[in-house]
Amino acid sequence: MPTQPNNPLHGKTLENILTELVNYYGFPELGKRIRINCFTADPSISSSLKFLRKTPWARKKVEDLYVESQERLRTED
Repeated sequence: MPTQPNNPLHGKTLENILTELVNYYGFPELGKRIRINCFTADPSISSSLKFLRKTPWARKKVEDLYVESQERLRTED
């Protein structure tokens, strides 16, 4: 399998991405940044993953936020 050095999502599962975002922002802030109920109404990793796996537009927003946050962290270092 070829490496993809320019793809920040390469090798990351949706669960890894979501867990990192929740650890960094927390569900309350994540719900403010991405306005979907699975982050604001009784949130959990499990219920969020179920929703995101069935909803491509929401998954794209989560992946975009992850890439943005990774870029921001690199510039802070």
